[in-house]
Amino acid sequence: MITMSVSQVTPANKVQKGKRNSMNRPQSTVDGDLYIGFRNDIDNESPAYRIRLHGLFKQIEKEFDLLYQENQNLQDKIEMLNEKIETIDKQSLDCIDFDNNYSKVISKKLSSTSSQKLKTAHKLKAQTSKIVSSFKAPQFNCTLVKEYIGHKDGVWEISVARPGQPLIGTASADHSACIWSIESGRCLLQYHGHAGSVNSIRFHPLKDLVLTSSGDCLAHIWQAVVNWDVPKGHSSEEELDGEDCEDRGDTKAATLRTPVCELTGHSGAISAAEWLVGAEQVITAGWDRLAVLHDVETGATLTVLAGHDLELTHTATHPTQKLAVTSSRDTTFRLWDFRESVHSVSVFQGHTESVTSAVFTREDKVVSSSDDRSVKVWDLRNMRSPVATIRVDSAVNRLSVSSNGIIAIPHDNRNVRLFDLSGQRLARLPRSSRQGHSRMVACAAWADDNLSSANLFTCGFDRRVLGWSVQSLKDQ
Repeated sequence: MITMSVSQVTPANKVQKGKRNSMNRPQSTVDGDLYIGFRNDIDNESPAYRIRLHGLFKQIEKEFDLLYQENQNLQDKIEMLNEKIETIDKQSLDCIDFDNNYSKVISKKLSSTSSQKLKTAHKLKAQTSKIVSSFKAPQFNCTLVKEYIGHKDGVWEISVARPGQPLIGTASADHSACIWSIESGRCLLQYHGHAGSVNSIRFHPLKDLVLTSSGDCLAHIWQAVVNWDVPKGHSSEEELDGEDCEDRGDTKAATLRTPVCELTGHSGAISAAEWLVGAEQVITAGWDRLAVLHDVETGATLTVLAGHDLELTHTATHPTQKLAVTSSRDTTFRLWDFRESVHSVSVFQGHTESVTSAVFTREDKVVSSSDDRSVKVWDLRNMRSPVATIRVDSAVNRLSVSSNGIIAIPHDNRNVRLFDLSGQRLARLPRSSRQGHSRMVACAAWADDNLSSANLFTCGFDRRVLGWSVQSLKDQ
């Protein structure tokens, strides 16, 4: 079960995944209050008693590691079998002939039947064609090109800076947020202003500002001016305390601890925060079941958005309109409209388990992900039902949609898959001992300005942040 100390509060939807992910544990372990109280009890006992308890704990940890490794080995075997199925030669399956012959047989047998039976046959053919299409070769070449090493605990979210700034930001359960150079892989700035797990990170669309949210019930806006040419062992940034990124040894990153603005209003951990279009307002989503609209200039709370029945897991905003969506463990996501003085809200109930994220696309669609192992695509003009449903084999975390409509889907089972908005599977990122993630993939983020070799980034609870080159085979 994924657990961590109270000071490292993490997004709510992951805390509920213990039964399904009992073997996927991050570096942080037991609950803080229980741990402190238990240690006090141990300290009051005799030294022999303490030694015996520590020995028992080591045995338990060893057994858990063995079980975890066994589980990982079984999952790897399953993945190998799946890969063999996916890479079966199309000619050996004779998929095209199968599809054509199936159509001929159906046509002959049903030539004398009623029109109703003929409609049923067409439906069966469509389903068969969809199955056959799943055996098609990948349409994209996916290559790991960069790794960003530095965090000491799981990484919850990754975000890409505005066009022209080859930077990414990461938010981690180790209480820090980091700014990285995409090309060099170097950590340029560390933010240590939060007292809890940093659960989300977002760059300002126009200025050198960053928005982060945390388990300390606060959201911070901080200055993200980086020094691109930092000599070894030295930084000209203010508040530099000499810390480096996971002892990289080559350069030392600047460290910032003071925010420009602190946003309050929540009584529980804040799972996500995002700028509204124009960046004059910020929306935050928390474990207290509330979303809060803040004024950036004053830091004041403008509106408290209530309605969800359980903890909020994510929030996202429309790129050009004052619209926002909030996702929740109550199996719904809500669309909030701030274009009028009276805010309106619509509730969407398309999932059966916790909704882990919902994001807008440039085609005025909303793509939602869930623990129910599905991704749904909705049209903003008619959101009574999804226009496409993607069924997968594992719970889905914070997804991302590229400017050309490719959905990057990060999974609990360490995979990242690519689909288009119609639900057609395109590719899967490599995952082996050398490439890919070894634990839950928490988030994916596209970079659309094509200024670097990497255009897709992923992060997870193996503490890894990876940059991928995803290129269409048609363009090569």
